[in-house]
Amino acid sequence: MSTVDNHRPDIACLEGDAAYDVRWAWQDGALDPGLTCVFRVRNEARNLPWVLPPMLRAVQRVVLVDNRSDDGTAEVAQRVADECGAGDRIEVTSYPFQVSRAGTEHLATPPHSVRSLTHFYNWSFSHVRTSYSMKWDGDMVLTPEGEALLADLSWQLHGSGAVVAVPRHPLSVESESVAWIDLGFRFLEPWVYPMGPQFTFVKAFEWEVREFPETSERIVAPEGLCVELKWLDQDEFAHWTSTEDFDSSRAPRKRREWEVYSALREGRGEEVPGLHRIEAPPGVHVVDHVTRTWLPQAPRPLVKRRGRLDV
Repeated sequence: MSTVDNHRPDIACLEGDAAYDVRWAWQDGALDPGLTCVFRVRNEARNLPWVLPPMLRAVQRVVLVDNRSDDGTAEVAQRVADECGAGDRIEVTSYPFQVSRAGTEHLATPPHSVRSLTHFYNWSFSHVRTSYSMKWDGDMVLTPEGEALLADLSWQLHGSGAVVAVPRHPLSVESESVAWIDLGFRFLEPWVYPMGPQFTFVKAFEWEVREFPETSERIVAPEGLCVELKWLDQDEFAHWTSTEDFDSSRAPRKRREWEVYSALREGRGEEVPGLHRIEAPPGVHVVDHVTRTWLPQAPRPLVKRRGRLDV
C-alpha cells in the first residue's frame, strides 16, 4: 500500500480517501533513469508465470496493481519475481475499488472517482519513479525479440521524449497444445511514454487515454514482440459493460476480437481471414511454442493485410 505524503495531492479523488489521491513522483525531484512496467491486473494468476519473467529481465522496475483478484494474483506475482531473483524490483500493491467497466459504464463515471478507469490508471502510474513508464497488460507475453528490444529501449529512451507504439498479436488458447493467432489485422497502440505532466491519463468515451504532445517523436516497434493471451474457456470481455459497445466506430479492435472469439467458440476458426491454427509439439505448451519458436521463425511481415486497428 502506498504511503500518504503530506504535500497537496495532484489529483484528489472524489471520495476524499487520501490514500487514493494521486501524487506524482516528479513533483519531488528528478526521476531515476530507466523504464518501469505498470500492470493493472485482476485474476491474472494463470498468465503471470509467462508474462512476468521476460518483463523482469527487460526493465528496471515493475509495479503490479491488483484490483480485487480472488485467484491469488498478487501472491503469484511476488513468487514469480522472487524465483527470477527480482523480488526487490517489483512493487505489488492493491486497488480495492470496483472499477467501472469500459464502455457506457465508464462514460457515466466521474473521472476523479476511485471507480473511474482514469483515476485508477493515474493512481497506478503515480508509483513510477523512473523517467519512462510502460502500460502493459497481465496477459501479454514477450518473445525473446521483444525482451531484447525493451531492454535496449529502457536506457536509450532517457531524455528523448519519444513515445513507443508496440504491435501485439492476439493468441486464442484452445488447449495446452492448440492455439489460434490473429494475423489478420495490425493491433497497434502506444505503450511506452515519458513520465511528466504532459503524459497523464484523461477520460475518453469508452476508456481512459494517455495524453502526449503532438510534437512527441513516435517510434513504432516491429512485429513479433508479444502475444496477447485469450483463453477460450473464460470470459475475455467481462471488463466491458456490454458487447453492444463494440459497435462504436472507436472500438474496431474489440469488434475484431469479438469476431474471432465468436468464430472459435462456434468451431469456425478456419473461416476467419488471417486467423492461423498452431499446434505445439508433444510436451511443449503452445504458449511457449508460439513465443519462443513459431513467432520468431515466422516470415515477415507477419500481418499481410493493410488494415490497422489503432486505439
